Amino acid sequence: MFTIITGAQFGDEGKGKIVDLLAKDYDIVARFQGGNNAGHTVRVGDEVYKLHLIPSGILLDARVLIGPGVVLNPEVLAEEITMFEKHGIKVNAGKLGVDAKTSIIMPYHIEMDGLREESRETKIGTTKRGIGYAYIDKVARDEVRMAELVDSERFLSRLEELAPQKEKEIAAMGGDPKIVRDPVLIERYLELGRQFAAYITDVSREINKALDEDKHVMAEAAQGTHLDVIHGTQKFVTSSSTIAGSACTNLGVGPTRVDNVIAIVKAYITRVGEGPLPTELTGELGERLQKAGGEFGTTTGRSRRCGWFDLPLLKKAIALNGYTEISLTKLDVLTCLDPIRICVCYSYKGKNVDYPPELTEDLSECTPVYEDLPGWENDLTEIKAFEELPENARNYVKRLEELLKVPINYISVGPGRAQTFKKE
Repeated sequence: MFTIITGAQFGDEGKGKIVDLLAKDYDIVARFQGGNNAGHTVRVGDEVYKLHLIPSGILLDARVLIGPGVVLNPEVLAEEITMFEKHGIKVNAGKLGVDAKTSIIMPYHIEMDGLREESRETKIGTTKRGIGYAYIDKVARDEVRMAELVDSERFLSRLEELAPQKEKEIAAMGGDPKIVRDPVLIERYLELGRQFAAYITDVSREINKALDEDKHVMAEAAQGTHLDVIHGTQKFVTSSSTIAGSACTNLGVGPTRVDNVIAIVKAYITRVGEGPLPTELTGELGERLQKAGGEFGTTTGRSRRCGWFDLPLLKKAIALNGYTEISLTKLDVLTCLDPIRICVCYSYKGKNVDYPPELTEDLSECTPVYEDLPGWENDLTEIKAFEELPENARNYVKRLEELLKVPINYISVGPGRAQTFKKE
């Protein structure tokens, strides 16, 4: 069985928690895009794990893989492995595999990313972690791959080949080109390469072989649908494709092998950084949602903008991903809000439209049209079954299901592993 999990909004929907919940039924969990510009927070008892590269299934028995569609900062990967080992969790080559073709984020990528964002008149909200420039080099065939990082001779030869070009680019951007051949940084990358040599694998081969043997494989995305580099809210997007089809491309698995596509959907909507958010709530109500939901980025700590549930954006996410089911997160955050609003369509140029306009600048001109539902005051965080939810909370979930026309199979009422239940 091959299952793909993606975020259906702007990221931060709680993918890490849901992957951790479901991973017990999977033999392999594979990350298929993005880099350490995204983070997944998983809580197990009193322990909190903040992951940026390693798939959330690491906490269970699954083998975890990082596919060649990911751009990887080896320093961050080393830090995550150290974090787990401090908690008594061994992350050896039998547990974690990294594809040989995975592109490596180099120090000069991070430098260029920061310089470019600072020079923009209109900021796009990049995390300045070199993600975009690593993807630029991947497309330009100028990347350093994992296979080269772990081979010191190949690594040094590749860096020597690329260095003049990168030095020229950084100097033109007003930066210090010395970072490209900094001997301390080079020695550190050589050391990291030696550390990760045993982790090299062919992710496509591993996954296809597992599927041939009737094993269960889960593909895990970073970010969210509307940050997709092609279909998202350009230019306020990430540098990779975040939708379900990207899992097939980036992991090397044919689309006919996909069995399930699960949407992770927050009971409201949030967004980090710049770009349109039609249902955004400012002032006291927005701050209340932000505080109640702990809406601060795992990777950057930046506060997330909050808004009411946006149905038109979810309709587009369903079209782009072909979801077979939904996991609804953070329902508990809406407690004590009355009414609770659902944006059912937009008012755009004097007409009501139930699907987002294609261009970002047009989406910025859309005004939400709301349907109001009564709220509830009961604390949901100890609830273990759908029938135990207060009536108005059940009605909210049912109404979303009616509007989305995709079944909601799991509901989360808190950050802990035990605070999620199946909707029978």
